[in-house]
Amino acid sequence: MVDIIDIKKFFRGFISLNEPLGKYTSFQIGGPADFYLEPADKADVVAIVTYLQQQRLPYLILGKGSNMLVSDDGVRGAVINLESGLSHISVSGNVVTAEAGLSLARFVDFCIHHSLQGVEMLPGIPGTIGGAVVMNAGAYGGEISDHLVTVEVLRKGNVTTVSKQDSGFSYRHSNFQGDIILGATFQLAAGDKQEIMKNRRDLLIKRNRAQPVNFPNSGSMFKNPKGGYAAKLIEEAGLKGKRIGNAQISEKHANFIVNHGNATAEEVLSLIELAKSTVAKKFNIDLELEVKLVGFDEQVERQVYE
Repeated sequence: MVDIIDIKKFFRGFISLNEPLGKYTSFQIGGPADFYLEPADKADVVAIVTYLQQQRLPYLILGKGSNMLVSDDGVRGAVINLESGLSHISVSGNVVTAEAGLSLARFVDFCIHHSLQGVEMLPGIPGTIGGAVVMNAGAYGGEISDHLVTVEVLRKGNVTTVSKQDSGFSYRHSNFQGDIILGATFQLAAGDKQEIMKNRRDLLIKRNRAQPVNFPNSGSMFKNPKGGYAAKLIEEAGLKGKRIGNAQISEKHANFIVNHGNATAEEVLSLIELAKSTVAKKFNIDLELEVKLVGFDEQVERQVYE
């Protein structure tokens, strides 16, 4: 049995019981976690994960809580948030090393400050390094794996370094499902700081014009099917703007579901199921979720989310 007193003997971070997860997700939706933990550093992560595994308690790794929909009933087991404790970043020449909890926005700002280019498309993605690596996040023709060199992971109780070649990157996929990302290194090209800043600004303007940034959401709901676009299929199916309760398929971009305030996970799930079934019936295409569903089953899968 998990004992908070025992945990506090070795864990130096923050611990809370029955912590509502909505305030930690970009959707602002989600019930409580049985145990909520914010490790102080990598050593804390290794220690708490080892303990939870010994106790056979399921756990979920969290960053900024994007790219996920948490059940209204919450998460049974433990949620470990890396954002506060694993946020260090450093540079040596053109090589940047970033810990898993660092936000993509801060990562890009740091690179630009050092006149390094290649990741300007990332700041509009509301995630962290760890989640972005697991999902091979990207936008506007670029992916985080493009300039990645190595990934530091906790795998089967051991901290190890994995090369890009052994990471299995493809569209919104990697071989790190089930691992815990601790950090990553990137090799970037030197560039003109003003030009890099302009590129980032132009891409953010483009994103803000196309996406519903004024409402809480989890990012793109579905992966784009081969040779097509999920948003186009959903719109042509007549579902753009469809609303159930306080959840709505965005009127601005049909591959986003937005929270108009106090939306429930069940309302969002109803829209997901409606989009999938309607598109399948009309176009004979099965939309695949990009957003992860968390807490909808009794057993929590070990996974890393942005």
